[in-house]
Amino acid sequence: MNLRTQWKPLTIMALVFLGAFFMPEGLPRLEDSVMESLYLLRDYAREHVVLCLLPAFLIAGAISVFIKGEAVMKYLGAGAKKVVAYAVAAVSGSVLAVCSCTVLPLFAGIYKRGAGLGPATAFLYSGPAINVLAIILTARILGMSLGVARAVGAVVFSVVIGLLMHLIFRKEETSRIDSIVAQREAISKDEPIHRIVSVFVMLIAILVFANWSVKTDSPGLWNMVFTYKWWITGLAALVFGMMTVRWMGVAFWKISLASAAVVMFTILAPGAPMLSFGAGIIGLAISLGTTRGEASQLVDESWGYARQIMPLLFGGILIAGFLLGRPGMEGMIPSRLVEGAVGGNSILANLFASVAGAFMYFATLTEVPILQGLMGAGMGKGPALALLLAGPALSLPNMLVIRSVLGTRKTITYVALVVLMATVSGIIYGAIV
Repeated sequence: MNLRTQWKPLTIMALVFLGAFFMPEGLPRLEDSVMESLYLLRDYAREHVVLCLLPAFLIAGAISVFIKGEAVMKYLGAGAKKVVAYAVAAVSGSVLAVCSCTVLPLFAGIYKRGAGLGPATAFLYSGPAINVLAIILTARILGMSLGVARAVGAVVFSVVIGLLMHLIFRKEETSRIDSIVAQREAISKDEPIHRIVSVFVMLIAILVFANWSVKTDSPGLWNMVFTYKWWITGLAALVFGMMTVRWMGVAFWKISLASAAVVMFTILAPGAPMLSFGAGIIGLAISLGTTRGEASQLVDESWGYARQIMPLLFGGILIAGFLLGRPGMEGMIPSRLVEGAVGGNSILANLFASVAGAFMYFATLTEVPILQGLMGAGMGKGPALALLLAGPALSLPNMLVIRSVLGTRKTITYVALVVLMATVSGIIYGAIV
């Protein structure tokens, strides 16, 4: 065995062994933290895997199959016009309004297809950060000035961070893009644009409406859409199923069986729509995977992203839950330390809020009630904005997956830029208000 090449796995195994061997007994906080990590993983599995990640993997697979690399490079590549590239990245990310983990397969998809590092990271930030409903809830619950500051900061962040990432790694990105162009296979016949647009509209509609949620103070329009969300989701899924029959060669009877499974679960368990949704996703995946050509290729690409991302996500969630617990619950790090460190508007308070937000996991919209509780406990408005700008866009699971796509140096740089800009923004905002 060559120790020079195997020292990393040996070190990890040794640390896990020593931690297990010397783990003390009878420490309530340690035991509670272990359970919190498992509970957080359970909550994530229940709330995000079926409704968020599975549709996101399908969209990422569709990007790989239907979006030609030339098109990605034209609008998001390193040589694209900056105004167009960053506008497309920010707008497309904000339309999805997903959490920091759900955006990952979509980010990996466009980056591997040839998107420049700048536009790709702008998309990576804008997806979870520029959430229209979350910004409205922030304004209504935490105050109009904080809501406006969050909206402006998120838009500016997505563009500035993308530009800085592009400038810092410009030479490496040029080499990467040249390599992608050189390795690109001969261009196959182009799909008609209306087919590509239709496929993505339906997949995005499934993702968005299946995860549509409201709070007590949500605007009336959001509540109305929430009432009919599953009807809209089902209609989008049915239309997409018909598209696979007509354009991808999937047998009609396969889609019919998948639809029948959805109807059966809807009748048997009307109060558990996730079962119907999960049955539909599984039936669709089987229908596509057993059909030759683009259909099976879509499933293969989706599985590739799932295989890369899911283990890292689950591992990161376990660590985050162990250290920080769930919202309102305790992990190894006592919440009173967090509350005591974010009062006032000092540099340290804003930096601590940014770093804590970056490592915590926020499900979509949960950052608002969490901030409400922290501000009630004495958190300053500057640190509150810093956490809002760093928290939803980053998390420990998110960082682990980004590293697998970008590498360590680029990931550290991206995280540092988000934390630094959030800290500075918090200081400025706190001084103004």
